[in-house]
Amino acid sequence: MSAGRLSLLDHVVGAWELFKLGLRTRFRLRGPYWEWRLHTAFGRGYPGRGEMVRSMLEYGCWMRRMRGL
Repeated sequence: MSAGRLSLLDHVVGAWELFKLGLRTRFRLRGPYWEWRLHTAFGRGYPGRGEMVRSMLEYGCWMRRMRGL
C-alpha cells in the first residue's frame, strides 16, 4: 500500500476486515471495543467524515496484513 493512497483492492480488503470485526462485536458501534478504538486512534477529537472513513479502511488493511504475518 502506498503512503496515504488506497487502491480499489485495499478498499475491498479493508471493508471486508471491518465487516468481520463488526460481526464479532455484533455491530455495537458505541460498545466498549469501538469506543476504545476511537479514543486510541483519534484521542479527544474526531476527524471529518472523509478522514474517518479513510482511517477505518486503512485500519482494516492493517488488520489483514497483521493476520498474514
